[in-house]
Amino acid sequence: METVILIVVIALVVLGAAGWFVVGSRRKGLPPAPPRTPAEPGVGDEAAPSVEAPRRSVDTVDLPETTVVVPAEPEPAPLEIPDPTAGRLVRLRARLARSQTSLGKGLLALLAREHLDEDTWEEIEDTLLTADVGVASTQELVDRLRTRVKVLGTRTPADLRALLHEELLTLVGPDLDRTLKTARHTGGEAGDRPAVVLVVGVNGTGKTTTTGKLARVLVADGRSVVLGAADTFRAAAADQLQTWGERVGARTVRGPEAGDPASVAFDAVKEGIAEGVDTVLVDTAGRLHTKTGLMDELGKVKRVVEKHGPVDEVLLVLDATTGQNGLVQARVFAEVVDITGIVLTKLDGTAKGGIVVSVQRELGVPVKLIGLGEGPDDLAPFEPSAFVDALIGE
Repeated sequence: METVILIVVIALVVLGAAGWFVVGSRRKGLPPAPPRTPAEPGVGDEAAPSVEAPRRSVDTVDLPETTVVVPAEPEPAPLEIPDPTAGRLVRLRARLARSQTSLGKGLLALLAREHLDEDTWEEIEDTLLTADVGVASTQELVDRLRTRVKVLGTRTPADLRALLHEELLTLVGPDLDRTLKTARHTGGEAGDRPAVVLVVGVNGTGKTTTTGKLARVLVADGRSVVLGAADTFRAAAADQLQTWGERVGARTVRGPEAGDPASVAFDAVKEGIAEGVDTVLVDTAGRLHTKTGLMDELGKVKRVVEKHGPVDEVLLVLDATTGQNGLVQARVFAEVVDITGIVLTKLDGTAKGGIVVSVQRELGVPVKLIGLGEGPDDLAPFEPSAFVDALIGE
């Protein structure tokens, strides 16, 4: 038994010595480990005690100074001062004379012939018809001229000019009331409210532009104006009208594109009443006279506006260059709304000044305004005597 224990002890000693030899030999073959640099505490190392920083309230914190940059509002464009009516008429009279003298000169040349036979009178009729005077008015004028020439006997140039001036003036209608009813109502049955003017007409006649120019005419005469952009169907019509208004300080009431025109017109008059202005100008959609639905809508606009009170003026804008086609348009519009006056645009671009006579006779209402160019102040009240002077020339 003791022998066995001795053998076991010797075996353990031998194995321990062998293991030490192997481990030692391995350590001799490995490079020495690099020295450890104590940069950060490792796991298990004792950390330094933390020092709590003093807390600061919001009141004691110094905030950096900040500069708030507020964008500068663009300066409004200076308001324009429209030309007064008197100065405008002088300039337009000269322009009208340059474009319309062919009619008067032609008639004077025919009447000055030594023998006024039937062929000459037929030429006079043709001249008048070509100028869009109209069949009935032409026949009336020729008959009167025939009678006057026989009574006159001797026909000097001065006599013929005076005769023609008198007869043409009678034809144009010097006694028609061409007053624009744009003055504010004060008291009475109409109450205290602005005058309301509807501007109607077919697309392309210059209706929106005429509305803007009319605003300038009224502002030049000392009136305050609100514009109603009830032409909601034509793209940019409201923008165009607003631009006209901004130039003279007139506010524009507008609605959404393709919105209800009657609603816009109603709001414009309501705003005009609230602001106490003199005149509300409502630009309606340029309706084709062949579209019954749109024409009916024009009637609706007028009925809705009349909830505030009667409409003072309904101005029909006609292009003078369209001639007899303009009369067809005038007839249909007159069936829908009661036209109170006519605005003839582009009269400087045509020698057919007789349209003034024919459209007045067709509708039984006077021409109240004429447009003679593209300038902002090229709209003026119609003066029969000045118009006839321009027809005959100097």
